[in-house]
Amino acid sequence: MTAVPTGDLLPRAFFARPAHLVAPELLGRILVREEPDQRILLRITEVEAYEGTDDPASHGWRGPTPRNEVMFGPAGHLYVYWIYGMHHAANLVCGPVGRSHAVLLRAGEVVDGHAHATLRRATAKKPAELAKGPGRLASALAFDRGLNGVDICDPAAPVRVHAGVPAPGDLIRCGPRTGVSRAHETPWRFWIDGDPTVSPYRRHVAKKRSTPAPR
Repeated sequence: MTAVPTGDLLPRAFFARPAHLVAPELLGRILVREEPDQRILLRITEVEAYEGTDDPASHGWRGPTPRNEVMFGPAGHLYVYWIYGMHHAANLVCGPVGRSHAVLLRAGEVVDGHAHATLRRATAKKPAELAKGPGRLASALAFDRGLNGVDICDPAAPVRVHAGVPAPGDLIRCGPRTGVSRAHETPWRFWIDGDPTVSPYRRHVAKKRSTPAPR
């Protein structure tokens, strides 16, 4: 295994801010996924911010539930959930306690541990597709509900975020969040321009209710 990337662990104070401020500053940072016999390093290339009780697109909008309670706790923890009955997605909890701010990890570049990521993402046709999208990212890094609540500011945690080399400001782009049905024009999706690992934007399309055929 290679050494842990150069750069300090991002401190809790980094995350204890509004999610829309934290999100763009995560681009280029190195996420470490540590397991007993292997390690995967991921350079974060795409994220989305959600701001809880003030944001109708957030899981925390209607208040705490057994599913989202980690979002309402201290910043600097991992929030993992199962979505669409298909895959997991991972978020980094931000903001003050009780506000349920979080940043969704949408995409990244696997910079070390390719063999392990590829085993989990056997359908990926090229390295850039290993973590291209939140479900693929979670699969490549073996994120599941067992990691929900992990303290990412703990140096011994199985998931951590190191300083790495932040993306240059002139390469950071922002736009509407992908596939959300509420507050869909809020420009809180952030990505590194031109990076091949960034997922395509998909606007939410409301399903039309079927009209019963006339009798």
